[in-house]
Amino acid sequence: MSDTSENTASPHAQRLLWAGFMAILAAGVGFSVRGGVLGQWAEQFGFTMTDLGTITGGGLTGFGLVIIVTSLVADKIGYGKLMGAAFVLHFISALLTLATPAFFASGGTDAAYWCLFVAMFIFAIGNGIAEAVVNPLTATLFPNQQTHYLNILHAGWPAGLVLGSVASAFMAARVDASGAVISAAVSWQIQMLLFLIPVVAYGVLLLGQKFPRSEAAVAGVTLKQMLKTIFVPLMFVLLLIHAMVGYVELGTDSWISKITGSIMASPTKGLVLFSYTSLLMFILRFFAGPIVKKISPLGLLLVSGILGFIGLQMLSVATSVALCVVAATVYALGKTFLWPTMLAVVSERFPSGGAVAIGMVGGVGMLAAGILGGPAIGFKQDKFASQSLEEKAPAAFERYKAGNENSFFGFSTVGLDGAKVGVLENGGAELARAGELLLQENKTDKNHAALASWWVDAYLHASEDKPVVQEAGLYGGRMALKLTSFVPALMAVLYLILILYFKAKGGYKQIKIQREPQQTSL
Repeated sequence: MSDTSENTASPHAQRLLWAGFMAILAAGVGFSVRGGVLGQWAEQFGFTMTDLGTITGGGLTGFGLVIIVTSLVADKIGYGKLMGAAFVLHFISALLTLATPAFFASGGTDAAYWCLFVAMFIFAIGNGIAEAVVNPLTATLFPNQQTHYLNILHAGWPAGLVLGSVASAFMAARVDASGAVISAAVSWQIQMLLFLIPVVAYGVLLLGQKFPRSEAAVAGVTLKQMLKTIFVPLMFVLLLIHAMVGYVELGTDSWISKITGSIMASPTKGLVLFSYTSLLMFILRFFAGPIVKKISPLGLLLVSGILGFIGLQMLSVATSVALCVVAATVYALGKTFLWPTMLAVVSERFPSGGAVAIGMVGGVGMLAAGILGGPAIGFKQDKFASQSLEEKAPAAFERYKAGNENSFFGFSTVGLDGAKVGVLENGGAELARAGELLLQENKTDKNHAALASWWVDAYLHASEDKPVVQEAGLYGGRMALKLTSFVPALMAVLYLILILYFKAKGGYKQIKIQREPQQTSL
C-alpha cells in the first residue's frame, strides 16, 4: 500500500486517504448500528417493515442528493470547509435521533417516524458531503492506481459495518431456547451514538491539512465541460448500472441481518453473520489492485455480478446456519468490489468529468438505494408476509395486521404491525416491564395502553399465532431476497456487453488528461 512507486498529488497522501477512510467508516458504523436497532424501533414505535425501509431509505436518498449537489461545487468551496460541514451535521443528526422518544410521546408513531426520517436525512447529508470530497480526492492523490486506492478507501465502509454490527450483537437482547428474554437489549440510543467515534477521528486527521485540486480542475476544465461528460452514452450505461449496484448492495444491507437472523432463528446470529461478511469485504478490498491487473476492472465487475446473483439465490433457500454462512460468503464475494470499482471506471474513462462525474455516479447509486432498494425490499417483505399469513391463518392476520396500508410505486399492501409482532415474539414480557415502569413513575402512555389492551385478547391466541406469524415473516424475507437476486444478474449481462464493446475498440484503457499538481490550503 506504499505510495513510494507513485507520483502522489500531496506529501500527506496517506494521511488524507485514512481521513477519508474514517469518514466512510463513520457512515458504515451508523448504517450498521441502525440495522441492528430496527427491531427495537419497530417494537417501541409500532413501525411496519415498509416504515422502517422508508426511514433507512430516506437516509440513503439524502446521501445521494448531497453527493450530486456537493460534487458541483466541491472545487470552488474547498474540501476542508466541506468536511467541516459534514462534521457538524453528524452531531446534529445524533441529537435529533435521541429526541425521537419525546416526539413519540407527544405525537405517536407518525411523529416518531418523521423525527427519525429527518435525523437519518441529516446524517446522510453529512455522509454525502464527505463522500463527494473523498472520492475525487483519492482519485487525485493516486492517479495511476485509482481502482486499488478507491477500494482501500471504501474498505472503510465494511470496516464500519463490522464495528457497528459487532457492537450491536453484544448489545442485543438475550433470549433462551423458548424465546423468553434473559436480558434486555442495550438502549438503541447508546448504540446509535457509536458512529461519533470515527467522526471525531476524521476531524482530527484533517486538521491543518492541504488538499490537492482535482485533475480536471488543474487542467482548467470548466464546470460546463465536466457536466457534458454526463450526457455521453457510455456514462448513461454506467449510471444505470450503478443505480442497480446501490439497489442490490445498500438496499439489501439494510435488511440482510434481520432476514438471516429470522432464517437462523436468532437475531444475534444474523448480526454475527453480517459482521463476518463485512470483515471479508474489508480484507478483500485491499487486494483489488492485483486482481484488476489480471482481469481488468470490467472483468472483476462481471464476476461480481454473477456471484451476487448466486449468493442471494442461495440465501433465499438456506435452511440452516451452515447454509446461511456459505450463501452469505458467496454474496459477500459478489458485492465486495462493485461500488469502488465502478467509481474507478468512471474516473479512469472520464477524467475530464472531475468530481462531477464521480459524484454523479455515487449519488445515483445512493438515490437508487434510498428510493428503491430499502423501501422496495421492505415492501416485498410486507407483501409476501401478509399474503402468506392471510392465506394460512386469516384470524391471526386480522390480529397482527398494521392499521395503515403501505404503498410503493403504485403497488399497495397491508403489512404486519412491528410492535404487535414484537409483543408476540417475547410473550408480552417487554410490554409488562414497560407497564411496571410506568406505574412506578405514576405515568400513563396512550400508545402503551392501546397495545396492552390489544394484548389482552391476542394473548389467548398467542401459542397458535406465534409459529404462523414467524413463518410468514420468514417467507416474506426469503421472497424479497429471491426477487432482488435478479438485479445483479442483469448487471452481469450489462458488464459482459461493456467488455465486448471495449474489446471491439481495442480493449479497456485508462484515459489521461494533462495536469500540473497544485495545492490549495484549508
